[in-house]
Amino acid sequence: MLLEVRNLSTHFETDGRIVKAVDDISYCLDTGETLGVVGESGCGKTVSALSLLRLIKDPPGRIVQGEIMFEGKDLLALSEEEIRAVRGNRIAMIFQEPMTSLNPVHTIGFQVMEPLMIHKGLSRSDAMRECIELLKTVQIPDADIRARAYPHQFSGGMRQRVMIAMGLACAPRLIIADEPTTALDVTIQAELLELMKRLTVVKGTALIIITHNLGVVARYADKVMVMYAGRIVEKADTRDLFRAPGHPYTRALLESVPRLDQDLKVKLRPIEGQPPDLAMLPSGCAFHPRCPQCMDRCRHEAPALKNVAERHEVACWIHD
Repeated sequence: MLLEVRNLSTHFETDGRIVKAVDDISYCLDTGETLGVVGESGCGKTVSALSLLRLIKDPPGRIVQGEIMFEGKDLLALSEEEIRAVRGNRIAMIFQEPMTSLNPVHTIGFQVMEPLMIHKGLSRSDAMRECIELLKTVQIPDADIRARAYPHQFSGGMRQRVMIAMGLACAPRLIIADEPTTALDVTIQAELLELMKRLTVVKGTALIIITHNLGVVARYADKVMVMYAGRIVEKADTRDLFRAPGHPYTRALLESVPRLDQDLKVKLRPIEGQPPDLAMLPSGCAFHPRCPQCMDRCRHEAPALKNVAERHEVACWIHD
């Protein structure tokens, strides 16, 4: 087992209120495995990933409990110097918004070279050669020339490719990809996702894909974790989850996505209502105000994850 997260909670204090962005989540990831993390915006997907690398700004955020075991070490117990040696080297993160993640005053080449010089000890010339190869890998044309350009000289899709190149630079054991292909066209999306998936096979790199795209999850993930209001509501192997979703929220997500095998006259079914305010969560199950199968018990008691089949866990009272 490469990664094991145990009872992780990350809270933010704002205006005297506690926002439970991540609330007591646990999961594990094996070497070479791909985990898809899905859910609506604001459900805690990105915060859970930032917590792995201790990138939560304190204040206002704070990891209040849990363990993050990576390669046998608890990342939460490491010193600042030790965790810096992990970031970008053993665990890499491809951030969601490249314009705010890339430094506007440094060239693209320097920013891709930096982790190679820091973590791998390469000379500047060797790092530049490696940088150009990485830019070619993510299909940036004229890579040797473009390496001397600045972020503002790249389109949004090209900047996203640079972020992916930076993530791949040190051949990390774990890559966290937060909406890695949002700004890319469909063809380039597929090529880069195939590249990252190939790394999991060839080099045993584990991959966490945070996405709204259930098609990406269905094709590339080995298992899926569905989050709602900071908690995990369902975990399962990908095939099992798509074949037999166990939580009403998971079913609602799947029903809101168009399918090629559906009759054209079938209307999509949106999820009624809005996600809850994480600082003022409803009592009981957080999904109950929007759930078509809500029972009285759902309004008063929050269900825990329980096995409904082998390697399939659901947090819902309908399985009780």
